[in-house]
Amino acid sequence: MRIGISADSTCDLPQELVEKYDIRLNAMPFSLGERLCHDGVDGTSQDVFDYVQKTGKLPTTSAYNAFEYKEHFEKALKDYDALIHVSFSTEVSSTGNNARLAAEEFDNVYVIDSRNLSAGFATVVMEVVDRVNAGMEANKIVEEVSALVDKVQSSFILDTLKYLHKGGRCSGIAVLGANILKIKPRISVINGKMEVTKKYRGKIEEVAKTFFEETITECPPANKRAFVVMSTPVDVKEYFDRRLKELGVEEVYYVQAGPSICIHCGEKTVGLMYLGK
Repeated sequence: MRIGISADSTCDLPQELVEKYDIRLNAMPFSLGERLCHDGVDGTSQDVFDYVQKTGKLPTTSAYNAFEYKEHFEKALKDYDALIHVSFSTEVSSTGNNARLAAEEFDNVYVIDSRNLSAGFATVVMEVVDRVNAGMEANKIVEEVSALVDKVQSSFILDTLKYLHKGGRCSGIAVLGANILKIKPRISVINGKMEVTKKYRGKIEEVAKTFFEETITECPPANKRAFVVMSTPVDVKEYFDRRLKELGVEEVYYVQAGPSICIHCGEKTVGLMYLGK
C-alpha cells in the first residue's frame, strides 16, 4: 500500500524535505489588510514584516474549512492508496478539527494532531515519514506517532513583544518594561498550548545560547534530527551546530518561520525543536 503524507504549511518544513518525501502541504491563508495571501504561494514572512512596518497593523490568519480539506485529501488520494495528515495543534487552531471532519468522509485518510506548531509540528511529520519509509501500516503509524507527540521539545525565544501586543496578547506596559529591561521571553509548547516558561535579559544572540543550553539540559534530544527556526537571521548557527554535533544530532535543519508564526512572534525569533527523551 502506498501511503501519502499531508500537513499544513504551518509546520515550516524545509522545502528539501517536502520535495524528497512528496509531502502534500496546505498553503495556509493569511491576510494583509484586504489582500488574501497563501503561505509560500503568494505571500511570505517578509511580506508580513513589511506590512507591519508600513501600516502599523498586524496581519490576520485564518483556517482551512472542512470542505477545503476534503478537496485537498481527494487530490492527494489520486496518487496514494491512503493518506496520513498531520495537523497544527487543535489547542491553538481549528484547522485540526476541520481536517478530522473532512477525514470522516474517507476510509483511508488518517489525522494526527501534532499538538504543536512550526518545526515542532515538522518533527511530528518526520516521525511519520520515518515509519512510512520503514513500510509500516497506516494504523500502526498513527498509533505510534500519536503516542510521541507530547515528547516533542518545542520552544522559542522572542526578541520583541511588539507583535504579541498588536495581537492583543500583551499589554503596552509589559512591552515598555520588556524593552527597557531587554527581556526576552521563552515560549514553550506544553500540552498543545503556548506558555511563557522563562524570561531572559540581554541581546538575542547571547540569550539564544543560554536558552539552548537550558533547553537541552531539561530535555535532551532523543534522536539524530533537530530543527532550528528563525523568523529573521540571528547569528547562532556556528554555536548551535557545534553543540548539536556534540550531542550526537546529525541532521540539523535551519528553517525560515512561515507567515503564520511570524505574525505572532515578530523579528529575530529563535526556536529549537526536536523529539525529546
